[in-house]
Amino acid sequence: MNKILATALITLTSITMTAKDNTKHPLYKDPKAPIEQRVEDLLSRMTIEEKVGQMNQLVGIEHFRENSQSMTAEELATNTANAFYPGLTVKDLEKMTSDGLVSSFLHVLTLEEANQLQKLAMKSRLQIPLLIGIDAIHGNAKCQDNTVYPTNIGLASSFDVPMAYTIARQTAAEMRAMNMHWTFNPNVEVARDGRWGRCGETFGEDPYLVTLMGEATTRGYQGNLNTTQDVLACVKHFVGGSYSVNGTNGAPCDVSERTLREVFFPPFEASVKAGGATVMMSHNELNGIPCHTNSWLMEDVLRKEWGFKGFIVSDWMDIEHCVDQHFTAANNKEAFLQSILAGMDMHMHGPEWQEAVVQLVKEGKITEERINESVRRILYTKFQLGLFEHPYVTAKERDRVINNPEHKATALEAARNSIVLLKNDNALLPLDATKYKKVLVTGINADDQNIMGDWSEVQPDDKVTTVLKGLRQISPETEFEFVDQGWDPRNMSQAKVDEAVAKAKEADLNIVCCGEYMMRFRWNDRTSGEDTDRDNLDLVGLQNQLIERINETGKPTILIIISGRPLSVNYAAEHVPAIINAWEPGQYGGQAIAEIVYGKMNPSAKLAMTMPRSAGQISTWYNHKASAFFHPVVCGKSTPLYPFGYGLSYTTYKYSDLRLSANNIGKDGLLKATVTITNTGDRDGVEIAQMYIRDCVSSAARPVKELKGFERVALKAGESKEVSFTITPDHLAFYDIHMQKTVEPGEFEVMVGGSSEDAHLLKTKFEVK
Repeated sequence: MNKILATALITLTSITMTAKDNTKHPLYKDPKAPIEQRVEDLLSRMTIEEKVGQMNQLVGIEHFRENSQSMTAEELATNTANAFYPGLTVKDLEKMTSDGLVSSFLHVLTLEEANQLQKLAMKSRLQIPLLIGIDAIHGNAKCQDNTVYPTNIGLASSFDVPMAYTIARQTAAEMRAMNMHWTFNPNVEVARDGRWGRCGETFGEDPYLVTLMGEATTRGYQGNLNTTQDVLACVKHFVGGSYSVNGTNGAPCDVSERTLREVFFPPFEASVKAGGATVMMSHNELNGIPCHTNSWLMEDVLRKEWGFKGFIVSDWMDIEHCVDQHFTAANNKEAFLQSILAGMDMHMHGPEWQEAVVQLVKEGKITEERINESVRRILYTKFQLGLFEHPYVTAKERDRVINNPEHKATALEAARNSIVLLKNDNALLPLDATKYKKVLVTGINADDQNIMGDWSEVQPDDKVTTVLKGLRQISPETEFEFVDQGWDPRNMSQAKVDEAVAKAKEADLNIVCCGEYMMRFRWNDRTSGEDTDRDNLDLVGLQNQLIERINETGKPTILIIISGRPLSVNYAAEHVPAIINAWEPGQYGGQAIAEIVYGKMNPSAKLAMTMPRSAGQISTWYNHKASAFFHPVVCGKSTPLYPFGYGLSYTTYKYSDLRLSANNIGKDGLLKATVTITNTGDRDGVEIAQMYIRDCVSSAARPVKELKGFERVALKAGESKEVSFTITPDHLAFYDIHMQKTVEPGEFEVMVGGSSEDAHLLKTKFEVK
């Protein structure tokens, strides 16, 4: 008996000592313990208030401080870029953080603020670190001195998937050097309406291209999600925001499940299955149901069908918009309830969430276990990123990493490969500096940081090469006369236009830099970008007049377009001899453009989005159904201005000898399509070869062609290469008449060439038995 009592006492003592030791050295702070165990240990110690706090994000304190002094409470209802919280002070936000009631911040733009916020979090009872999120869409461009790469639409026009990975990898390194951990990118929406201001944030109109670019970007950001060089990707916006009823951001999307699954779902599914750690829901209603309360999207498709394990975040106050825009909830508390029960994990952003959700749990409307599900997902990512061990970053590390020579070189190379040559009559380009000694440069985008594109903040001038600066750098012997048209296309000066026209008559050659204005620090003055949608695709203001009058001087004229969306430059397409579409080429865009203008680089990019003749052609994407143009329009043309996949070079390429490895394939077989490409010009170049497939007869209507392969092919002058594409069952599958994904037997057509235009494609056929 004494022996048993002694054993019991020893056991009790051991338990007591372990409990004390566990208090001093809790398991969740042990970096050697499995993450799952660390999560459960931490979760077991948290109050319901702390758990709900882990599901909430706030704007940064400096952002709050600035906007509380400049904005009114009324402006908050419609502003989706800036915010403050009426009734709260900076001290209130600091106390919420030090009390452990905040999980994440966004709009934090400096290392100093990020570190200070982490210090506040470290004062909390459990010392749970913060996730600092930022819109690092094309580099961490909202922060000073970070590398600014071309925006996604330009990157997609390079058809360079490895470059997408590299840029994301470098962006992740710069973010972590700024103590930032979560980028709200990639945007894998399929852009099909040029009126929508966010086209430049996407990878274009084609589901296959968007899928590959999005998947590579996701992998690039995240790495293995276990080092201080990795960040969380956020796959967004799920789903339909790029296909709204009127082309405006957040407007309803009404679309069939067939179109969702064949066009809009594939990029999301691929990025999720590539390990995407977070998903952001879309502003809009999808077929009448707000995406933020849509359990079919969040639970059935994302989690059950695709196996998504990460956490879902709302977009900017979009749960609240169920009250004031969608009218599917009577108040914010009810909207929070609907969203959480539908699958939402984190709220962007605002303090009302905390009290309302805690009340919902205490009232029994949401179970604590449902809250635990979300908190587990969020804590897991914080452990993965090593934030518990590395909550701070030094200024020395920041200065070593951001905008370093390797990253600058990547930004320049990406810009060179993103610029599309649309027109080059009589080989005006590349310019001969000895022939054109006096050159006029004008237009709203000739000498402005707007060249960086949306999601950029003002950078030091020595970090950004405008078009004018680039021209002077690449051709120092040329006399460039500059007539400044200002940055604002809506308020151009007629006198300045007249001055440019007068100077154009005296010049040997004229360069006009037109387009849109995207810089976010002048939010209400932009013509393109987030929440900046158009009812037409024409050039704004006096830009067309400027182009026409300068071109009519009879002097050779070059048009350079800087824009995040395709524009209807009809006059230029017909009359101006040379047109370059540079999209938003980033901090070295001006140098890259100048190198192409003067022939230091041979352009290779191809359009990732069709350029329509007018807003009436917004549905002129290349992979349309055959019946879309059964009846041609009257008083106009049904063809676009420039099609998807189109782009010129300073050399020429010939496609020949398209052949298949077999005439038919079985259900599980593979087929190889091989073509010979010859550089028939006198310059080295890179051709982007594209393979399209068409299902000739099917149980449901199919597109006239779909991109299913592409390759960047470097060819020296006179060189020929064989290029092969492997056709797999995935390339042939679609949703049949019964909405079952299958490969139907029958005839398929393979098309290979330099653009999606039929005239540029070689064709052959095979059968699926």
